[in-house]
Amino acid sequence: MPSGIAFHDGALYVGAVSRILRYDDIEARLADPPPPAVVTDRLPDSSHHGWKYLAFGPDGMLYVPVGAPCNVCDPDSPFASMLRMNPDGSGAEVFARGIRNSVGFDFHPGTGELWFTDNGRDMLGDDRPPCELNRARAPGLHFGFPFCHGGVIQDPEFGRGRSCAEFEPPAQPLGAHVAPLGMKFYTGTMFPPAYRGQVFIAEHGSWNRSRKIGYRVSLVRIDPAGAATAYETFAEGWLQGQDNWGRPADVLVMPDGALLVSDDQAGAIYRISFGS
Repeated sequence: MPSGIAFHDGALYVGAVSRILRYDDIEARLADPPPPAVVTDRLPDSSHHGWKYLAFGPDGMLYVPVGAPCNVCDPDSPFASMLRMNPDGSGAEVFARGIRNSVGFDFHPGTGELWFTDNGRDMLGDDRPPCELNRARAPGLHFGFPFCHGGVIQDPEFGRGRSCAEFEPPAQPLGAHVAPLGMKFYTGTMFPPAYRGQVFIAEHGSWNRSRKIGYRVSLVRIDPAGAATAYETFAEGWLQGQDNWGRPADVLVMPDGALLVSDDQAGAIYRISFGS
């Protein structure tokens, strides 16, 4: 799964289901790590969608999602949200709501806006609803769950009396049940200029669709105004017919511009580079 760790001011932050720990001065103490400091132990203890992804934003705050404890339900806060807090755990607040299960996000290299993947609900059929790539233009937005999915599909149980126009639509609908996890803006220079500033997404792959989909790295193209303009396959091959031998889980842009892809089924990390 994507990384539940973050590195900030010499400290390693580690996310668990219900808490976040911090190991100070970790690089000087790899052989003898210090006891962890508790950043927060106030996160819900539900393991359903309990995976954590951690990252520090350009505002210096630590961002962490809290998934919905269900396939579809209307849970109390802070479930189904994106939280942010100071590095010491103080000042915690809900940054965005209506997020079913995000375990991958990044900040636009130009604007600093938060973009994140979200896994769509199950049991509405093979082809609906789409999973999502979302753009948080400002704090306080609601992205629809559990009332509206993919920006256009009212939930058959929770969507009654609600309009999808009430909520922030996805920046880019993704394939239904592709299970998007880690995502990154491409900030390197190794790849051709057409890839710079674009979004790579690790699609973990469907688990209950009649014909499998995902199991690839996709690319969402972003125009200079920050609007998504295309959704296409970048790297594939983990799914052969209906047999999968790997499942991409996260992506990372290396200092030299190569793209790393982690695979939590094969237990491997792949390096994708460009050159003659």
